Amino acid sequence: MQEAVAKLHDGAVVMVGGFMASGTPHGIIEAMVQAGIRDLTLICNDTAFPDKGVGLLIANRQVKKVITSHIGTNPMTQEQMNNKELEVQFVPQGTLAESIRAGGAGLGGFLTPTGLGTVVAEGKEVLTVDGREFLLEKPLRADIALIGANKGDQEGNLIYMGNSQNFNPLMATAADLVIAEVNTLVDTGRICMEHVHTPGIFVDFIVQHT
Repeated sequence: MQEAVAKLHDGAVVMVGGFMASGTPHGIIEAMVQAGIRDLTLICNDTAFPDKGVGLLIANRQVKKVITSHIGTNPMTQEQMNNKELEVQFVPQGTLAESIRAGGAGLGGFLTPTGLGTVVAEGKEVLTVDGREFLLEKPLRADIALIGANKGDQEGNLIYMGNSQNFNPLMATAADLVIAEVNTLVDTGRICMEHVHTPGIFVDFIVQHT
């Protein structure tokens, strides 16, 4: 775990999988808190809870900016945002997912009507296609993606359980370095290829949750 955390650095842009902390690599997050890595930009669906998931990093004031769709379950995020101690960039949830997918696919962006006429549209280009207006949304990528899986093998092939898939498969494609934390680590060949959700080609390092 410490070796994985050593790959992170102050000021990094970090994607973290999870939906209300389901599918979040909890061991890595806790190790990041202990290591005191600071000035992070987080890309995550939500900021979880003050005592769980990425909320631990928020509560410990290790984050300078968060790009997210929801902060309602974490009063620490709200407090720091209102006190201008934390920059929060809100993104509609579907747009967030598609922006990450576009980043992983090497696309230049995508068009969506979601957010037109709202604060989401501020500073963004509006294009007209067949008489309809769309926002041009840019792709999102990160220096490092931290993802949580139920099972993985030595080659980094991953399986997620239930709704822990959420943002993890997308984020595994959209970062320069991908670190996966798995609950169960098995020998290569023990996972049937048709059961793999994230192929090992996307994963650089794998650690077992303890």
